[in-house]
Amino acid sequence: MPTKRLPDRSLHRLGLAALVGAASVLCFAPFGLFWLAPLVWFGLFTLLQRTESSREGLLTGLSFGLGFFLCGVSWVYVSLSVFGGMPWWLAGPAAFLFCTVMALFPMLAGGIFKRWQPADFWQQALLFAALLAAGDWLRSWIFTGFPWLAVGYSQAPPSPLAGFAPLLGVYGLSLLVALAGALLLRWRIGLAGIALLSLSGLGLQQVEWTQAQGEPVSVALIQGNIPQEMKFRPEAFIRTLNLYRELIDTNPAQLTLLPETAMPVFIDQLPGDYLDALKALAQRQGGDLIFGTLTGDGSAYYNSAVSLGSSPLQVYSKSHLVPYGEFIPPGFAWFMAYANIPASSFTRGPEKQAPLAVAGQKVAINICYEDVFGNEIIRPLPEAGILANLSNTAWFGHSLAQPQHLQIAQMRALETGRPMLRATNTGMTAIVDARGRISAVLPAFETAVLRGEVRAHTGMTPYGRFGDWPAVGLIALMLLLSLKRKR
Repeated sequence: MPTKRLPDRSLHRLGLAALVGAASVLCFAPFGLFWLAPLVWFGLFTLLQRTESSREGLLTGLSFGLGFFLCGVSWVYVSLSVFGGMPWWLAGPAAFLFCTVMALFPMLAGGIFKRWQPADFWQQALLFAALLAAGDWLRSWIFTGFPWLAVGYSQAPPSPLAGFAPLLGVYGLSLLVALAGALLLRWRIGLAGIALLSLSGLGLQQVEWTQAQGEPVSVALIQGNIPQEMKFRPEAFIRTLNLYRELIDTNPAQLTLLPETAMPVFIDQLPGDYLDALKALAQRQGGDLIFGTLTGDGSAYYNSAVSLGSSPLQVYSKSHLVPYGEFIPPGFAWFMAYANIPASSFTRGPEKQAPLAVAGQKVAINICYEDVFGNEIIRPLPEAGILANLSNTAWFGHSLAQPQHLQIAQMRALETGRPMLRATNTGMTAIVDARGRISAVLPAFETAVLRGEVRAHTGMTPYGRFGDWPAVGLIALMLLLSLKRKR
């Protein structure tokens, strides 16, 4: 009977959508199968085309999103349960609920696509691509933003499409990948389109958007590998201080970076002679040291980066805070009572902060997942010649979070035409050049120091000037063209 076969087909479609969503994680780091991305989104486009109602479109998008996020950001459970101390019976549903909220974006894209699906193939392809890219962009600012695993991140180097990043940013790449996937429904057109995009991307990679300036600066990026469960324990405090001082002493450089909250106390609680010793070590080569610590007073405190050395003391305070991890949203104090997350009520730093003038350079600092927001990273440009990220990814254990975060840093370097230095507690500490290529990286979960040289860059990419707005404008244009009725 038709009424019995239809539910079976629908269930099979939803299961297949979830599998396609799970497979899409392979497009991102650490797997790096960037060429698979158009095929994945071709799979979603095909499934949506075969749905028979907007309700089925919603469910298909939701199933895809659940497969995608449950596999791609499973480390949320690790941070809540293993390191946050939350009981499994609460951390599991909380992580599932979080992934479900993220899955609402592809769900809405699927429902809207089916509700207003045009008859013309080209308009269908434009609508599908615009909706997927719009979902990625909306995720970057709704609920304070969580644009992790935006489609465009799959096209970080060595993908040929990486050449579009300095023009359109990560959401422009999301648009191109989804469009290429939709066009594969007409495989000759799709293959020709992918070839054209790839050749154009390779051509754009030859453009020198920014230029190296001045002499190379020697850098030392310290990876302390302090276990998260020991980081805030009083008995481990002196051992942590001695470890960092020894690593700094044996690895002199003009610019030394330590991870986020490397000193897990307020800066005025650090021994005065210890700070003097660090300052003297930084001054050996006329250089400077930047380390993560806490600043403020009893009523307001900040997740900060502080510089010591030949230049005057300077402070950067984190502006984009992590919900639940760094501030408690109204009405969720009961939820946080089940977790053990030290310093979870930070105050936001100013939105606009000058880059730190250290080691003869202007260095734009960002802390932890602030580098996920490209439109915020460009605020200190063009003054800043180097980007630097201090992170403590020990919160996520042995998971996909670390290689995914490094891939995000590659995209920020590409978009801005600036090298990115990453100093992390447990990984992945790395030097990324101004073209988004990883020059050097330390193995994760090892105590080590990454030494190298970096040159500041001057000039501006189109993305550095205009941010996400060209990509947003292109998404809006494609939406209009896809919904325009033909006479």
